[in-house]
Amino acid sequence: MTASAVRVLPLGGLGEIGKNMTVVECDGRIVVIDVGLRFPSADMLGIDLVLPDFTYLREQADRFEGCLLTHGHEDHVGALSFLLRDLSFPIFGSPLTLGLARNRIEEAGLLDRIERAITLAGRLDHEQRARLLEIADKCPVHRTLTSEIEIRTTERRD
Repeated sequence: MTASAVRVLPLGGLGEIGKNMTVVECDGRIVVIDVGLRFPSADMLGIDLVLPDFTYLREQADRFEGCLLTHGHEDHVGALSFLLRDLSFPIFGSPLTLGLARNRIEEAGLLDRIERAITLAGRLDHEQRARLLEIADKCPVHRTLTSEIEIRTTERRD
């Protein structure tokens, strides 16, 4: 991969409901957007939770810069405490999202694994806000990389 190339790797949430987790690589650095879980379907007897595969992040731990949480639903933050068992990293998100994630992390006894929690505050114009998933204090990512490549996170109503 060239120094200016951007690679986007969905580790979950693509073509399914739940397990939202996307790796974004650029200039040798990795940032993760969301670390969600999925609840099992009726045919998954004995399974409590379905998690994304963290193998790639474990293997690339030296390049992992942190995690951006878009909002506090379990399918976006629910697997965070499981990833924190293996890696320590900063977490970025809105105050409410970080508060919801903190509760889960504290329940797992892993607060000491967070390098730091960084609160993001942003504003969306009315048109964007009306089309996004309704949860308080969300922090969607919308980044245009080139004229042909665009990254959008969080659910939308179109």
